[in-house]
Amino acid sequence: MYTAYANDKDRQLTQDDEKLSYMKTPEGLIIRPELPGDYAAITHLIHAAYGRSNEGNLVEDLRHNPQFISGFSLVAVLHKLIVGHLLLFPVFVRNAGLVFRSLALSPFSVLPEFQRNGVGAALVVSALDEAKSGKFGSVVAWGSRNYYPALGFVPASHYHIYPPFEVPGHVFFAVELFAGGLKDVSGKIEFPPEFFAF
Repeated sequence: MYTAYANDKDRQLTQDDEKLSYMKTPEGLIIRPELPGDYAAITHLIHAAYGRSNEGNLVEDLRHNPQFISGFSLVAVLHKLIVGHLLLFPVFVRNAGLVFRSLALSPFSVLPEFQRNGVGAALVVSALDEAKSGKFGSVVAWGSRNYYPALGFVPASHYHIYPPFEVPGHVFFAVELFAGGLKDVSGKIEFPPEFFAF
């Protein structure tokens, strides 16, 4: 099973100046949807960020899934270099006979030398803004409890939403894309099969 604990989401932020630094956006940073010409660079940066090939391969595989939304695969570009990437992918929340739509924020990568300087936060904020234009009410993510709450996420258990794999409750998060986006929504997240291929 693919897990998303590698790169800047894992960092432990304990001092106020560190928290401020990762929320500031670097001057000249551009967030935009990926283009076909970006694919090789995206795979390279994901490999570099995670130190393994799983997540890069996952993104490549998900592009072939009919549920893939090209506008939800974003890159961060700084001085013409792709330094970050974030994918929002459609998932379901299932509870008995009820099915709800959501988005999974994963994978999420920043080149090691550009971590902790605002690139990741800018990607998340831009991705959430972009997702508000779609037909989704929420986004789920998993990673550091010192990172996602500062970006508006709360533990998904608050909404009685749980992952299909074992992770501590304090590292699995959800955020509403609009007020009431998770009203009456609860259950277990259902990921596409590509997430379980590693």
